[in-house]
Amino acid sequence: MVLLRRVIGDALRARRQGQHRTLREVSTAANVSLGYLSEIERGQKEASSELLAAICDALGARLSELLGDVSGTLALAEGVDGVLAPVRHDPVPQERVPAAGAEPTESAAASSPASAAAPAASAEPRAVASVAVDQPRRQIATEGTVSISVHQDSPLKATLRTTRSRQRDVVYAA
Repeated sequence: MVLLRRVIGDALRARRQGQHRTLREVSTAANVSLGYLSEIERGQKEASSELLAAICDALGARLSELLGDVSGTLALAEGVDGVLAPVRHDPVPQERVPAAGAEPTESAAASSPASAAAPAASAEPRAVASVAVDQPRRQIATEGTVSISVHQDSPLKATLRTTRSRQRDVVYAA
């Protein structure tokens, strides 16, 4: 389950770090103790609307902007499978799953006993590799010339990396 106080804390910390400011600077400007601001950013304490407004003012942001960011993050978290479900802490063996609408690749066909008898119908490089290791998870999807890597450190922190092969078709205009 996603905690609102944790999402608010993450949004405040992201704004503060985006401005390259320290906790001490913001706590002084907002007239909040350093420890309390730290607890709010870590999602351990719930801040009142007045306190959030003071922190936002110290960051040069409007409370509505912060809450808009938080709302977007919560909407995203509700739409992603596994974010609102508890995260497993036991290691799961590596599993290769074909991409949506894709034929199984040779490596996926080899790992599946049901499809081992049937040869791979497509030589396209479409596949999704999902590796679950303790807490951080990584998924890699390849579609033609674009590869996307998702590294999920926590339910609300994920890093997306895309790679595109530099082979480009040349089109001549007549």
